Amino acid sequence: MSTLREYLAHKRAALLTRREAEPGGPVPLQARVTAEGRSGVRRIRIRDFQILSDSGPDFAGYDLGPGSPELQAGVLGSCVTHIFLIKAAELDVPLDSLAVDVQAEYDPRAQAPDNTDIPVYPQNFRYEVQISSPASDEDLARLHAEVERVCPILNLIRHPQNIKGTVSRVA
Repeated sequence: MSTLREYLAHKRAALLTRREAEPGGPVPLQARVTAEGRSGVRRIRIRDFQILSDSGPDFAGYDLGPGSPELQAGVLGSCVTHIFLIKAAELDVPLDSLAVDVQAEYDPRAQAPDNTDIPVYPQNFRYEVQISSPASDEDLARLHAEVERVCPILNLIRHPQNIKGTVSRVA
């Protein structure tokens, strides 16, 4: 059975190969989301993958998948986990196990017209990383600092971007 340390050795080799081959510059990202007929389930399509997003029954959903705020917490956790793996491989920090728990709050009352003082977005994000490793506390602190520096989704949440939206009428 393969261990996380063995995976990190493969990750390090892939990382070094990728860095040598990268032409540089932005990489386009794309997702398409459609609302499904009678259920209202949101089908998220990214490359050849699909994810379902839904609401609970209390909001006319069928609970077939996580809601968007929950997905955001999951996306943050996935990104932090992946960057920990990348940086552990790069910095040669051995890991035996890695898990990330993410928490945040979202208040759906913010959508009501009279609740203008309640933020309409998830907030108070926090994460806890549980690591099993023979590495020193100093090495783990250096690893964490690098993750905090380069994790794309963590930094997106900390430093939001301007987003432009348009509406197109279709037949």
